[in-house]
Amino acid sequence: MEMAYTIIVLLFGFVLGSFFNVVGLRIPIKGSILRPPSHCIHCKRKLTVLDLIPVLSYVFLGGKCRSCGQKISGIYPLMELITGILFALAYWKLGFSAEFFVALVLISLLVIIVVSDFAYMLIPDKILLFFLPLLIIGRLISPLSPWWDSIVGAVVGFCILYSIAALSKGGMGGGDIKLFFLLGLVLGTIHTLLTLFVSAVIGMIVGIVVLKVRGQGRKTPIPFGPSIALAAIVVYFYGDALMNWYFECW
Repeated sequence: MEMAYTIIVLLFGFVLGSFFNVVGLRIPIKGSILRPPSHCIHCKRKLTVLDLIPVLSYVFLGGKCRSCGQKISGIYPLMELITGILFALAYWKLGFSAEFFVALVLISLLVIIVVSDFAYMLIPDKILLFFLPLLIIGRLISPLSPWWDSIVGAVVGFCILYSIAALSKGGMGGGDIKLFFLLGLVLGTIHTLLTLFVSAVIGMIVGIVVLKVRGQGRKTPIPFGPSIALAAIVVYFYGDALMNWYFECW
């Protein structure tokens, strides 16, 4: 039965991942998530059910539009796949619990901001404000121990990122600062600090690789949101194990 539930959650994540792509691509440009309906960005043909099956449609169509043959961005199936896998991971580790709700909300937020940051290098306030009350409700029904650690984590996350932005004179985006406030609510103080450290390491590695591949200068802007999202997921699910490993090594 557990396997059946895991598959259901996985498929549910695939479907929501498709929707999150739409949200992440349209909200930053003040578009509607309902109109126009999903369509090919090249030939403008309205997509049918066969075009919209999460992950599978992309595979069966060879990553191309069925009408005009233009390539479809791989970000669509990738985010669908990631959402499904993370939803299934959340169920596998948490079961149907109050914390499972928190995990789904957190994953949904992070997937959307990754899409948005990749596409526009922007984490919209509208998305953060939508998820803020959901995360507050989540932490009310599944509080950290102690309960006030959420509040301290949110304040610490916001203040540290704000200080970095002020000292670097714009080197840190406003969306990243506000995102860490939300992450602090979910993760608490210690795990928020750990997320900041891990995201900095990931961001540094990604930056070096991207700049080497592109052959561009160090001032080339690179979205930091995906690094934060990856770090937050790792810390949320494995933060304690990561800290135990570190202290055992030292």
